[in-house]
Amino acid sequence: MRSHPVAGQLFRFLIAGGLSTLIYTAVYLPLAMWVFPRGQAVLAVPFAFAAAVSAGYFLHSNWSFRGHGARDRRALRQAKFVGVQGVGLGLHALITWIVTGPLAQPAWAPLVPGLLIVPVVTFFLNRQWVFR
Repeated sequence: MRSHPVAGQLFRFLIAGGLSTLIYTAVYLPLAMWVFPRGQAVLAVPFAFAAAVSAGYFLHSNWSFRGHGARDRRALRQAKFVGVQGVGLGLHALITWIVTGPLAQPAWAPLVPGLLIVPVVTFFLNRQWVFR
């Protein structure tokens, strides 16, 4: 992986993302299934995303993208990271709303497309914009 830095970053990103995914799921599912009314699972997304992003920033900045790009302007990098996560939050919310609202699927169903699409989008945004 040393000869392919992007592959190494992607591998580390997937592991850190897996941990963030577990956190997201552990917060999202109980809220979506037992706290918020049926069909309103989208209300659980911001809570789950906030928990996952809190862990994700430290994992990604210190491990996934370590050694990639400049490490100055920490406040700017943090602001960009929050912006990228805002995109991820919006995608998760949109997917969750569509799947549990108009498509009337169970609260767990948006985890499948959301956890496949959002990490890919946020990886490339983080690599090209936040940690460049």
